[in-house]
Amino acid sequence: MSPSKTDVPPQTSAPDLEILGDQVTLHPGGYVQPTVPEDGPERNLVEHMARFRESPLDFLREISLYVSGTGWRAYEDVIGQPIYYPGFSDNMKAMIMRTPMLQQRILDLADKRLDVEEKAGLFSHAHDQGKAKAIRRDEIVSSLREVALGLTDGMICKMESNRFIRFAYYSATQLLTRAYHQGIHVSSEEVLRLRSVAETAAKNKHSIIFLPCHRSHVDYVSLQLICYRLGIALPTVVAGDNLKIPVLGSFLQHAGAMWIRRSFANDALYTTLVQSYMDTLLQNGFNVECFIEGGRSRTGKLLSPKFGILSFFMDSVLSGRVDDAIICPVSTQYDKVVETESYISELLGQPKPQENLRDFLSASSVLSLKLGRVDVRFHEPWSLRSFIAEQRARVSDAKPSSALSDPLSPQSRIRLLRTLGYRVLSDINAVSVVMPTALIGTVLLTLRGRGVGKSELIRRVEWLSARVRAKGGRVAHFAGAPTSTIIERGLDVLGPGLVGTIDDLPETTYTAVDRFQLSFYRNMTIHLFISEALVCAAMYTKVKQGGGPDNQRISFDALYEQVGFLSSIFRGEFIYPTAGLLLNLHRTLLGLESDGVITLTRSDGRADPHNAADTKIFSVEISSMERKNGRENFDFYNFLLWPFIESTWLGAVSLMGLTPPRPSQSEAWLDIRQAQETTQTLGKTLYHQGDLSYFEAVNKETLKNAYQLFVEEGIVLIRKSSIESSASTTAIRLAPDWTPQRDGNGSIVPEGRLWDFIEKIAKSRREGKNRRDGATVSTRVLRLADLVGKELFETAVVPGEGEILEDQRRRARRKQEARL
Repeated sequence: MSPSKTDVPPQTSAPDLEILGDQVTLHPGGYVQPTVPEDGPERNLVEHMARFRESPLDFLREISLYVSGTGWRAYEDVIGQPIYYPGFSDNMKAMIMRTPMLQQRILDLADKRLDVEEKAGLFSHAHDQGKAKAIRRDEIVSSLREVALGLTDGMICKMESNRFIRFAYYSATQLLTRAYHQGIHVSSEEVLRLRSVAETAAKNKHSIIFLPCHRSHVDYVSLQLICYRLGIALPTVVAGDNLKIPVLGSFLQHAGAMWIRRSFANDALYTTLVQSYMDTLLQNGFNVECFIEGGRSRTGKLLSPKFGILSFFMDSVLSGRVDDAIICPVSTQYDKVVETESYISELLGQPKPQENLRDFLSASSVLSLKLGRVDVRFHEPWSLRSFIAEQRARVSDAKPSSALSDPLSPQSRIRLLRTLGYRVLSDINAVSVVMPTALIGTVLLTLRGRGVGKSELIRRVEWLSARVRAKGGRVAHFAGAPTSTIIERGLDVLGPGLVGTIDDLPETTYTAVDRFQLSFYRNMTIHLFISEALVCAAMYTKVKQGGGPDNQRISFDALYEQVGFLSSIFRGEFIYPTAGLLLNLHRTLLGLESDGVITLTRSDGRADPHNAADTKIFSVEISSMERKNGRENFDFYNFLLWPFIESTWLGAVSLMGLTPPRPSQSEAWLDIRQAQETTQTLGKTLYHQGDLSYFEAVNKETLKNAYQLFVEEGIVLIRKSSIESSASTTAIRLAPDWTPQRDGNGSIVPEGRLWDFIEKIAKSRREGKNRRDGATVSTRVLRLADLVGKELFETAVVPGEGEILEDQRRRARRKQEARL
């Protein structure tokens, strides 16, 4: 394969810092530890943290250094506001309880309760009703303050003891470096910039809000260790109260964790309490850490942003209660994520187990593994207030009379939050480092055939590394070591459970043993190539028809339509460039043309091919060079997207099964969780019967995103239970204009809007064995969808008189937000 025209050599980058135990080592950017050091045999990569059984004297010496707080271990003169001193928690609680917002909320709630009691006639027999009400009001206020104080005590982090945090740092470092034996790597340039920003923020009493991606429980441990080792004030970590378990929960709370409920369930006091806590932290310049995605990503790629805590930060600054805060997006990457096996179980439909200390301790076997390294990268921090001002100016210039120009309007807040969330995700992607395991996993899952030879694996990893760099991405571990060494190290980390090795052949051959788990690592690279993948998947609608090049050529208009359709259905899965569909499409086509993947047919008097805005393209086809090379690069981009296309197709097919079996059930509501579970069952059946190409298409998270798409498109209507509780349920049913018809035999007729929608998705599906894409959903597939769907109707709920259905109002609100 000839080299790509846009391949560029690795750019010179700032050196990396390796944090391993007590040592901080400077390495060239992308450094990889040699297998055999020059000074002797392979060294123990955790030797910097002594073990008692191996070296009891060194172990005791290290313990004494932490106990006495020698040098940087003292963690006293930190960059930031004072933390870890006796009385910290009491001071924090007092500040929170004094906030005007919380005080006013308590008074308002007391007045509401008093009105209820008065209407109930509780004061009708009092001699002096005014005095009785005043006394009762004071009692209610006092009771609410006690409740608020108790909630505050259980919520806040308790940075009380400097000696405790020294012990916590030592313990966490011991555990982390035993599992990730190559330590934590950061960019020296980014760390120096972060320290400078932290110093300026401390002077101005501004908080740094760290917003990392979330793939593992190790995420918050690694960031805390970095801040401690570099002398930056530890952030308060916003954590779900599912981790508030005996012993471990208390340890984490004193190490910097604050607890927050997964759902507030319309609890006005608790909501105000959280806002008051956020205000107090930001007003006093305490650093905060919050995971932008909410929960951990089980798929390896970034999840859509969650706006809960972000809305509190935004409100603090918008209201003027906080002057400013500094946003710092953070990327955390791993050679191997500890929890991937449990993620796969959850994605296949098994319920997530409740957090408990026994399970945490039972995972101690992980500590004996060699999982490689943790790579943490910090985007250049930026001002939240400046961001808000920029967005206001942009909206005012574009729509001066719009409601969006009012920064306090609900529409303006929603737009600001969405823009903020996706800006952070984009910044995280911009600094993310692609690890060797991600390169190997991506290559193995984007090649045709059962396995790949060693030489071919090396060639494709080198090609992929070049493509990552050409797209502006970063690749770890490539300076100073040959690709073969890097691949061997990556394969060793992945282990035989994910990648099999066949040695008794003329050439060592590698196979993907656990494709589902490997997809986690492949998804770490997909954000770099999503534009190319969308274009190639749209072109595939013609390529799969076969014939000569002329028959596989696609017009620009048809390509634009299919790319736009695919982009729309995957808007909840991926983050796209902000330039707009047409300009992004032009730029992507020019890039693929430059790489020799496609050939573009232009108009007479062709425009400058380097100017995307002026280039006029009539048609697109696979280049002759790409055909000679076996379509390997064109197929690579398709392989990235095909599993997601397959999953969305599966979700759409499952909707056919929601067709009411009888006219009397046309108003029935189905539990959405049960519907998604039956979709997984349908998918597993179709996979084993050969009608589904990818087993990972039954991925619970991707199917959940597909159902969210169906709701937003108005294909299904939703209704939430009116029960005010965190365990409220959501029900769905097909919208009337999307509901298929049944024939005289009761079979679903394959026609109508839903059928056309399924067919449009299917145009870009991978052509597979034992499947005819001309009849996309075969008779047996439709029969199976109907079979599992009828089981749902056995427990369906038919609405009665007086029930409030919110589907139309929700759809209107979603469409309004989409327009914003």
